[in-house]
Amino acid sequence: MDYSCIIFEVKDQTAIITLNRPKVLNAMNRQMWLEIMDALEHIKNNKNIKVAVFTGHGRAFSTGADLKDSKDRTIEDYRKYLESLQEASRKIIYFEKPTLAAVNGYALGSGYELALACDIRFAASDALIGSPEARVTSSVTGGAFRLIQNIVGPGKARELLFTAENITGEEAEKIGLVNYAVPSESLMEETLKMADKIAANSAFSLAMIKKGLLMAQGEASLNAVMDFEIEACLACVSTKERQSSLEAFEKRKE
Repeated sequence: MDYSCIIFEVKDQTAIITLNRPKVLNAMNRQMWLEIMDALEHIKNNKNIKVAVFTGHGRAFSTGADLKDSKDRTIEDYRKYLESLQEASRKIIYFEKPTLAAVNGYALGSGYELALACDIRFAASDALIGSPEARVTSSVTGGAFRLIQNIVGPGKARELLFTAENITGEEAEKIGLVNYAVPSESLMEETLKMADKIAANSAFSLAMIKKGLLMAQGEASLNAVMDFEIEACLACVSTKERQSSLEAFEKRKE
C-alpha cells in the first residue's frame, strides 16, 4: 500500500509511524486508519522490528476525527468509519510487540485514544491532551472507556470525560496518563531511547509479557492469568535464545 496519510520508517529495531496530515493537524480519516493497520501488519511480519512508535508530523499528534468528513456522512458511512477505527485500535491494543506514543502538540479525541492504546506514552510538556466528545455531542471510541479507567482510575476518568477539558503533558504525567512529560525538542529522542532499551530484550519474552499483562487487566480471571504465567515462562525458557540471554546477563553482572 502507498501511504498518503502516514509516514513509515524503520530505525534500527524500531518502526516509526508518523501521522501525516499536518494541514489539518493530523485529523484522522478512514484512510489513515487503514494505512495504520497496513503498517502494523508490516511490523508484525518483520522479525527485525521489535518496537513500534507513533507520533505526529507538525504541530499536533492528532486532533482526532476529521469533522469535515463527518458532516456529510450517512449513518451507514459513519458506521464503516467507526468500524475501521475500532479494528485499528484493537490491533494496537493487542499488538504482539510493544508500542510507544510520542505525543506532540494536540492529542484530542481519537488521536488521544490512539495514544491510550499504546503501551507507553511520552508527551511534550506543553502538549494538550483531551476528550472533547461531550462538547461536540459524540462519545469516545478505541476502547477508551476501559483504557482511561485502567490508567488513571474511575474518578479521574469521569472528570476528564465529563468536563471535556484539555490537560497539558505535564499535568498528564502527574496523574499517570503519560509515563513521561519532556521538553518538546527532546520528545522523539527520549521516546527512541526507551524504544532502544525495550528492543535490547527478547522479542518472545516481550510478546509473552504483553499478553499476560492484557489478561491480568481484566481479560481473564486471576486463576487463568496465573496458569498462563506458567505456560509463558516455560515457553520462554524453551527458546534457543534462552541460554545466550543468560550468558549475556551473567557477563553484565561481572
